Amino acid sequence: MVLKTSGSLGEVFISNSVIAEIAGAVAGKCYGVVGMASRNKKDGIVNLLMPDSITKGINVTVEDDGIIVDMHIIVEYGININTICKSIVNRVRYTLESAVGLKVNRINVRVEGVRVDE
Repeated sequence: MVLKTSGSLGEVFISNSVIAEIAGAVAGKCYGVVGMASRNKKDGIVNLLMPDSITKGINVTVEDDGIIVDMHIIVEYGININTICKSIVNRVRYTLESAVGLKVNRINVRVEGVRVDE
């Protein structure tokens, strides 16, 4: 689905994949985030996505009055997960609302795994 905004100078169409890419880039820079995750529906296995395919771990839903962003992430072991998720929500919401001009209704962050370095 494509988000359409109108202004005095004309109309702007923003693809969901563009919104997902912006959200993924912002979330990937948050402290404690290893990367985006993709779940194999058949096997239930979670895979860490490469940086060039971060949009696969993000789903954007367009509603009448705004958007909903669902993000699947993998975090670093030993860092407070609640703090990481709050940071992601705040930074993604701020970026989408200020840079793109979208109203964000909700951001759902799902932690799919924890990376442990030995």
